[in-house]
Amino acid sequence: MDFATVTVQQPARAELITSQERELPVPVTLRYSSDDPLAVHLDFPPEACLKDEAVTWTFGRALLEEGLDGPAGRGDVQIWPCGRARTVLELHSPLGLALLQFDTAALRRFLLRSHAVVAAGREDVGTAVDRGLETLLGNV
Repeated sequence: MDFATVTVQQPARAELITSQERELPVPVTLRYSSDDPLAVHLDFPPEACLKDEAVTWTFGRALLEEGLDGPAGRGDVQIWPCGRARTVLELHSPLGLALLQFDTAALRRFLLRSHAVVAAGREDVGTAVDRGLETLLGNV
């Protein structure tokens, strides 16, 4: 039986921490889709990106959840709490490093909404792998 794809989107305001220790507001959209149940997507609009092109960062929903309570992640995406009210996302790319602070309550609301779509532990991993391979390999 095929189910319709359900997508949750939530605008969020992040603060970009600059090398001058200033915080610049950055509008982002948090996105979760039932057809990619293990991942969350962080969409940046063109005006917030170096090349004036929209950028999406994709990482594990479990990583986001873990990072709300303690340091989590290795490599390109790392997340940790910064006090009770803020959470930091550290994003590494070939173009550099970005440190973003989010309101922890907003991230928790987003995760609750995503769990209403696909409960934690109920993700269909086989379908997610099939879709990922299809995306990578196309019609080979």
